[in-house]
Amino acid sequence: MSRPLAAIRNIGIVAHIDAGKTTLTERMLFFTKTSHRLGDVDKGTTVTDFDPEEQQRGITIYSAAVSFAWRDVSVNLIDTPGHVDFTAEVERSLRVLDGAVVVFSAREGVEAQSETVWRQADKYHVPRVALVNKLDREGADFFGTVHQIEKRLGARPLVLQVPLGMGPPHVKDPFRGLVDLVEMRLLTYPPRDEVLDGDAPAEAFTVSEIPPEVAELAAEWREQLVSTLFDFSDELAELAMSEAPIPPEVIRRAIREGTVARRVVPVLAGSALDCIGIQPVLDAVAWYLPSPLDVPPVTGIDPSKKTPVTVERKPDPAAPFCGLVFKILAEKHGDLYFVRVYSGTLKAGSRAWNPLKQKKENVAQLWRVQADRREQIPQAVAGDIVGVIGPRASVTGDTLCDADAPVILESIEFPETVISMAIEPETSLERKKLGEVLEMMKRQDPTFRALESEETGQTLISGMGELHLEVIRHRLERDFNLTCRVHKPRVSYKETLATAATATGQSNRQVAGQTLVASVTVRGEPTGTQGPVTVEQGWFPENEALGAIAAQMTQAVRESAERGGLKGCPLWGVRIVVLESPIPEPPPGEVAIRIAAADAIDKLLAASGSVLLEPVMRVEVSVPEEHLGDVINDLQQRRAIITATEIRAGVTVLTAEAPLASMFGYSAAVRSVSQGRASFTMAPLKYGPAPPETADAYV
Repeated sequence: MSRPLAAIRNIGIVAHIDAGKTTLTERMLFFTKTSHRLGDVDKGTTVTDFDPEEQQRGITIYSAAVSFAWRDVSVNLIDTPGHVDFTAEVERSLRVLDGAVVVFSAREGVEAQSETVWRQADKYHVPRVALVNKLDREGADFFGTVHQIEKRLGARPLVLQVPLGMGPPHVKDPFRGLVDLVEMRLLTYPPRDEVLDGDAPAEAFTVSEIPPEVAELAAEWREQLVSTLFDFSDELAELAMSEAPIPPEVIRRAIREGTVARRVVPVLAGSALDCIGIQPVLDAVAWYLPSPLDVPPVTGIDPSKKTPVTVERKPDPAAPFCGLVFKILAEKHGDLYFVRVYSGTLKAGSRAWNPLKQKKENVAQLWRVQADRREQIPQAVAGDIVGVIGPRASVTGDTLCDADAPVILESIEFPETVISMAIEPETSLERKKLGEVLEMMKRQDPTFRALESEETGQTLISGMGELHLEVIRHRLERDFNLTCRVHKPRVSYKETLATAATATGQSNRQVAGQTLVASVTVRGEPTGTQGPVTVEQGWFPENEALGAIAAQMTQAVRESAERGGLKGCPLWGVRIVVLESPIPEPPPGEVAIRIAAADAIDKLLAASGSVLLEPVMRVEVSVPEEHLGDVINDLQQRRAIITATEIRAGVTVLTAEAPLASMFGYSAAVRSVSQGRASFTMAPLKYGPAPPETADAYV
């Protein structure tokens, strides 16, 4: 069925872990009559958390796509994980979405992962609305959370609702409803049990006059809302100045303009668990978040030109096709590629061009994905998000396009892995199967690495954290019947240079009766920034044959630097320039150049001084006052540096920087010292110098 582009919303639900994303998604599906029962995260009965591991742990691990209709719009929604170990799922989802709903817990406020997903949304220029959730919890603070959104995230919150009361039923002034500041009315909702039992219509809420006890508060926030919108509507400003009534449609048009321009963030209130405030969130998605027509045309590079030329692709079904592969589900009967179609029309049974791989890809089948259910469709048009079966060579971040109008869209950048462990199959017969399964998992998860150690013959798997690797291991056992021995996780170290230096690597060997002679000269310097090594070609001979050798040298140096230095760790925060080198007669072969390049990297590190770097994590611990001293003492013993302390919802929140090597097993330790009352989050922050004893012991 063809849908007008203006009536499509491609959105994501993003937040810190346990803020209520999946519960909100479940309520949205129920209230739009897409699902006929209310799923429960704790019972493992939600639509989007359909993986057995997700149901067992009660968390989202894999992003899931669902579609539904609300009012006159069609919504494609992606529910994303909140745990930092699965941040790649958020990254790739935000890359292809037009808008987002960011969920905050009214009790915890803006948490560590909230900041991370907000920065990711900023990076991809995604307009968003915010929901302050869990207003029925003890210690809920709606206005404190709004203040944190402004101060910690640098946003301009636009409050559209204020809660009537806050907290659970037993407190003096519990959460009972919402004051709608656009239409100046009170919304009250039936008890959740009535909705669950089917006694109350799913869309029902009661509209009434604003009660006197919140009238002054509502008037104050209404005035702030209207004055903020002066910047976006002259009509609204004139009506306000003349003290004439302002129609809700005028206010909504101004809110939409400010939201799409990313100059304001509408803030809503509610409790997803108790089914309060869900309909206003759905309305906000329809009224304020952009359609594919409201966002700028996607831009890319035309690879058919000798010099890079930027081209635009508008969301027009009649334009040449282009789309981005943002996720791959590796399956036994053929991988399912998730593609966001930016322009043109993609038909089942056709072929698409991958300009990065220089290959044609089959588009055998197209599927509309609804979590773990699928519906086959004949074609997809601009603005659609679909599953494609058929491609073989494409990977996450690749562009698929019309061969007659090639374009390469901006890819997706994923963070470096920070932890690894050795894994071995129980029997040698399973070694080949393990290798095939790990290759399949690498296609599916861009933050997962697997390689065989040349020194030990062991297979090393790397990921974003202990939970990430644990989920991988459980999946090997559950889905592929592979029982593997695993070794203690270890940190992924890096190396850098202490100072700038120049070195020349040599190759002068006899191999199989041949003399391999080559010389490679490099200059290296620490950049002082966080990032993988960059290798530049600083020698450009006019002679075509010498030019090819110079390019070979640059590539060989790049491979050696990425493979590892004196301690076998990839170089980090280093810039290397390949300088002019003498060319022997006859000219050197590829093997000789590789040997000389590896020798050049070793000599460069020896001349400069190799500095071992370890991953440093940003740790945020929420702890009651009476256990604060014990938690601080434990962190300091782990070489952590406490950078900030603040009080949120009656508990102390510590922010610290700690080396990952000392944080293994911290989950059990922090529960022990706080009698189970503390919680924490941990995310990669940077690489920093490892202590001398670690550097000396690391070989």
